[in-house]
This record gives sequence, C-alpha cells and structure tokens, in this order.
Amino acid sequence: MKIGVFDSGVGGLSVLKSLYEANFFDEIIYYGDTARVPYGVKDKDTIIKFCLEALDFFKKFQIDMLIIACNTASAYALDILRQNANIPIYGVIDAGVEATKKALKSKDEKILVIATKATIQSQEYQKRLSEQGFTQIKALATGLFVPMVEEGIFEGEFLQSAMKYYFEKVQTPDALILACTHFPFLMKSLSDYFGQNTKLIHSGDAIVDFLKEKEKLIYKKDKALLHFYASSDVQSLKNTAKIWLNL
Repeated sequence: MKIGVFDSGVGGLSVLKSLYEANFFDEIIYYGDTARVPYGVKDKDTIIKFCLEALDFFKKFQIDMLIIACNTASAYALDILRQNANIPIYGVIDAGVEATKKALKSKDEKILVIATKATIQSQEYQKRLSEQGFTQIKALATGLFVPMVEEGIFEGEFLQSAMKYYFEKVQTPDALILACTHFPFLMKSLSDYFGQNTKLIHSGDAIVDFLKEKEKLIYKKDKALLHFYASSDVQSLKNTAKIWLNL
C-alpha cells in the first residue's frame, strides 16, 4: 500500500515516524507545506484552499490513502478533502479522541487540549470529547511551540519560559492531548513539567492504532520506501527527517 502524509510543515514528521515504525505500508510520500507554515494562525478559507492544493499535489502519485497529519487541517478541511477524492482520507482528531477514551478510566478526569489557535477555535476536540461524555475539558492555544519545534528547540530555558507562560495557572491534567503534530517533539519537556501521572496523547501513535482498526492493516517485514517533498526548502525537511526518524 502506498500512502501520503500531509502536514503544514515539519511537525507531521512526528506522525510519519509512528506510521513508518508500524511497518504497515510499502511506500510513504510526505509533503510539508513549509513555505506557508503555520496553518494555525490562518482563517478557515485559506486553510481549506491550501489543503485542496495539497490534495492536487498527491494525485500524481496515485496513493491508496491520505493521512492529514495537521490537526488544524483535520479540523477545517477533512470533509471537503473527502468530497474531492476517491481514496480514504483520515485526519488525526478522531484518532486522538479514541486514544483519549482508551487512556482514561473515568469521564470526570481532567483533559487539557493544547493546539494552535485555529484548532482550538474550531472546537472540534472539545465537541467530540463532550459527545463521548467527558466533563472536564480545557483547551489552550499554545502557538509559540510551533516555531520552536520548527527551529529545533525541544528543551531549555526558552521553552521552559513558554510553558510557564501558558501553564502557570492550569491545573495538572490527567490527560494532555498534543493536538498539533509539532508538539510530540516536546513530549519529554511536557512530561517533566506536568509529571509522570499525566498521560500524553500523541497524534502519531493514535492514528496508527486508529488505522489498525479501520483498515485492518497487515504487518510487513520490510520498511516502507520514504519520499519527501516540501513547498519550500525540501533539503532542510529531508535533513530534519534523517535526524528525527533516525534514517
């Protein structure tokens, strides 16, 4: 099976890493819209326009499935992308909600969703979690984390200051949903900040489990062939992928 993975930038490599290590696919094509990252500060119509352009990009590869790694794109464009394609297209929000359901024992446990401004404003996580019966949901836009990850800042004083700025008045959650593909690269720092009792929900791991159930995927012995594309500076994307994916 040949699949495509789309993200607004390099953050989707966190999802790609999980998909690659799962060994379900023969070939994976990754496209990052690095020229226009981040999507999380843009309006709905612009996000949809960029996503439709990405869909057109993938058509020439004749992929069997498309994964929208970007939470903002999943929130605003998933239905429209499905209407314009004849292949299965999956976003990460449904997967994240399912993973949260499995991680928590009680509907009264505290959930904190961190994401870009656009994803939080879409209310998609809040709405879907509420529909599942969860009662204590807090959503927080933490957009500064995106450029930090793009710059390779995963720990240190600068990040600590940003976390203190965002979380100083936030109660320690039972589950922290990393609702932006960039945020899993901050998992160690976030776990250290909140403590080991907070369960971190990672979009990459969540989408792998989700696809296993939805598509009945079969484990393959050989690693998938990887291809990297970007709307700007593809070599930088490839260099980052080699480091993050240990290629």
